[in-house]
Amino acid sequence: MVQQYFLRLPSYPRGFHLITSEVLAAVPALPDTGVMHVFIQHTSAGLSLNENADPSVRVDFERIFNKLVPENQPYYTHTLEGSDDMPSHVKSSLVGASVSIPITRGRLNLGTWQGIYLCEFRNRGGSRKLVITIYS
Repeated sequence: MVQQYFLRLPSYPRGFHLITSEVLAAVPALPDTGVMHVFIQHTSAGLSLNENADPSVRVDFERIFNKLVPENQPYYTHTLEGSDDMPSHVKSSLVGASVSIPITRGRLNLGTWQGIYLCEFRNRGGSRKLVITIYS
């Protein structure tokens, strides 16, 4: 059986934001076993599974990604939407647009310190749309 849900996230500032609770709230109930696939319908933000306990991880992610893919480089040609646009597309490709999580005993089978992150790479990315598909 396949079920699909849609979630519109509010606008988040640039950075890495735990959205596990928002994703779970968009789904009425999880099956006993299966897989949850979460897909973001945008090319300047991404999704990731990572550390959900220490907030300094989010700060470090932001710093590392900004060092890996800096803004205002003379070799960028896609610049009409601002200095953060092309770097946000590259960062999105590095992180990816989806995550898949096993469902076991009616719960997401995440590791002890794992959470779902919205990786917002734009200074003003706006509302983001997610497609949540559950396979059971």
